[in-house]
Amino acid sequence: MEPSQKLQSATEPYETDVKEVHEITWSSASSSHTSLDCSHSECFDPDYEIKWEENDIENPKNWSLHNVSLSAAMIMAGTNTPDSVLYSSAYTSGISGAHGMTVEFAVPNSTISLLGLTTYLFGMAAGSMIWAPLSEMFGRRPVYISTLFAFMFFIFPCAIAKNVSTVIVCRFFAAMVGCSVVSNSPGTINDVSTDKHRALTFSVWCAGLMNGPVLGPLIGGFVFDNLGWRWIHWITLILAGVSFLLMATVPETYGPALLRRRAEKTRKQTGDNQWWSKHDEKRPFWPLLRASLWRPIYLTASEPILWFWDLYFLIVYAMNYLTFVIYPRVFVGLRGWSIGHTGLSYLGIGLGNLLIIVCEPLLRRMIQRRKLDSNGKPTPESPVFVVCIGAILVPIGGLMFAWTCTPNVHFIWPILSGVPFGAGTTATFIYGSNYIGRSYGMYAASAMAGNVLTRTIAGGTLPLAGPAMWNALGPHWQGTLLGLLEVLIIPIPFVFYKYGHLIRLKSKFIVRMEQEANGGEKGGA
Repeated sequence: MEPSQKLQSATEPYETDVKEVHEITWSSASSSHTSLDCSHSECFDPDYEIKWEENDIENPKNWSLHNVSLSAAMIMAGTNTPDSVLYSSAYTSGISGAHGMTVEFAVPNSTISLLGLTTYLFGMAAGSMIWAPLSEMFGRRPVYISTLFAFMFFIFPCAIAKNVSTVIVCRFFAAMVGCSVVSNSPGTINDVSTDKHRALTFSVWCAGLMNGPVLGPLIGGFVFDNLGWRWIHWITLILAGVSFLLMATVPETYGPALLRRRAEKTRKQTGDNQWWSKHDEKRPFWPLLRASLWRPIYLTASEPILWFWDLYFLIVYAMNYLTFVIYPRVFVGLRGWSIGHTGLSYLGIGLGNLLIIVCEPLLRRMIQRRKLDSNGKPTPESPVFVVCIGAILVPIGGLMFAWTCTPNVHFIWPILSGVPFGAGTTATFIYGSNYIGRSYGMYAASAMAGNVLTRTIAGGTLPLAGPAMWNALGPHWQGTLLGLLEVLIIPIPFVFYKYGHLIRLKSKFIVRMEQEANGGEKGGA
């Protein structure tokens, strides 16, 4: 492949007219979008190409395991506050009760106050489609820093709000900017991880992503009981400030952005404009921005792999968020617990989350024995084996909760039902994200953005229907209906585990991306 052809970026297909989107290939972009002031022979001499060398210490994939784990831990800490994780689940603790937001603002019913959860998740859905492609355009770090600062700006009005409308609206915008850590962090994990340690780094990251919903009601419940609902927002603001400082320590991880900067720096230092990177962009800003923002929409609409995985994540995620409505009804409404003590009921889910994370070394060995490629390395489908296990555990936990939640059964059993449910959801997010990350490489963030969009819309909508379902069906049959829905999606990971390699071969995007990677530098991004 000629160097000038290699410069055709992966974003170029998305400038094609929407009517022709099914015909998009990487080489279909019009050369009219690229304006160069020199000939190809002058600009694209292979001897002047900036690329990763073997064992290049600036290549994030060559970082030590210590540095990779440290970066993943910082991302985990940053994720735990602005994600729906801690803040949105803690918010539900301050809705009801004698001193809750519903009473203080004289809201007719708690469902209106619950809209604060819905708008938060809708804000995440909207933001995920913006920040992921922008991180692939400008790099991860600038997006993290700017959006975390904006997140703090929108939390402040929630803490001093005079009416429920202020809280609902500001939470939408807080989520829209704060979700950058959620939508971009899978891309960051993919940036720094090798195939061998990708599941480990995803596990470190998921410690924050999956345990936030457990900590949210626990912390929020006791804060509400002792300090009032406004302090849920004040404490979130303080934690967001800490997250901002932690994220400021995370270096840039996106390989193409680093190579662009290295090429620009080399040109300035040498005064020789012949130095180039295949990730350089010569197009005007706005067409490039449009192409970047279009990418996650295109992938979500055109990739069958993402259709099924987005559906699977959507249902599991919605069930996870429904617990924030159902658990208070069970433990406060039926069993008479305080809001603070109800937060303890989520510890079963937290234990299930931790079991998957702690068992990562064992699961990694199991993965490495399955579905090896011609080089003896695990294929992208290998981690899906763990998702298959999780697919069975999720409905077991859901159905167990449905038939043990009433007061005639000891409280320990509905709490323990959270263990298989938590383990199943965590296995889904860690190893399902791993599969998407490996399949879509440097565009993992864009691929996951559509995933975040669909699952957060479902997560924000289903809790609104939860009370009506509870009243119509009762605790037993509501839980049974949802458990059967979880059973229906069990085949999805099994199909991808067995036939995923064939499905990937049908993806023009993945095939073209792999061809580009194989024709590029070794160890490149």
